[in-house]
Amino acid sequence: MSIYQFKVKTIDGEEISLKQYEGKVLLIVNTASKCGFTPQYKELQQIYEQYKDQGLVVLGFPCNQFMNQESGNENEIKSFCELNYGVTFPMFAKVDVNGVYAHPLFVYLRKQTPGILGLNTVKWNFTKFLVDPKGNVVKRYSPTTKPKDIVDDFVALV
Repeated sequence: MSIYQFKVKTIDGEEISLKQYEGKVLLIVNTASKCGFTPQYKELQQIYEQYKDQGLVVLGFPCNQFMNQESGNENEIKSFCELNYGVTFPMFAKVDVNGVYAHPLFVYLRKQTPGILGLNTVKWNFTKFLVDPKGNVVKRYSPTTKPKDIVDDFVALV
């Protein structure tokens, strides 16, 4: 099994298969617009621009499960990201990352890379998952890990 078996809804409401990203290195991030880590959007955009031609794609999944820090609708989220951080990497519809309504993609990501102490939940906004070009989840990063600190791991996969 790989992440290519999952379908997701873009921030504009179109359902797509993650198979379209086959052969790319993916950095999947659960995001929020009103979080202390929200400025990471800037670094995520920078590494996306710098490395997209080498095969890196950042995928942003807004989530409102942590202290109501992503309460807006998809249009508001998209506008916020574009206006404040110049985000051009793919963004998706809001998802739950934990609990009974968690999107199947995040259930899979969590199982493939348990967090601290082997916990099978996403700790907070801006948890990051690195996926190799074959669709294997290779590493999970905490919200405090800066996107620029992931670059060496990405480069090792291309």
